[in-house]
Amino acid sequence: MDANTVQNLVNGTIDNAQVLVDGAGANYDITVVSDLFDGMRAVGRQQAVYAALSDAIAAGSIHAVTIHAFTQAEWEANGA
Repeated sequence: MDANTVQNLVNGTIDNAQVLVDGAGANYDITVVSDLFDGMRAVGRQQAVYAALSDAIAAGSIHAVTIHAFTQAEWEANGA
């Protein structure tokens, strides 16, 4: 598993998302920016991202992830 594959998994599940992935092997830091998250609590946002990765996690290809999930407005407000 590589960062590009992780990015493609998330992009394949969350439409119109900006996905940034750092890491290698089985450990990744994932930032997802999507208006899908509007009105969702942090747990719901993480669950949405985990859903995209569930098969890879179950197979052991991904062991640890850190997820940062923002709406577009939150991302812009943080100066990103």
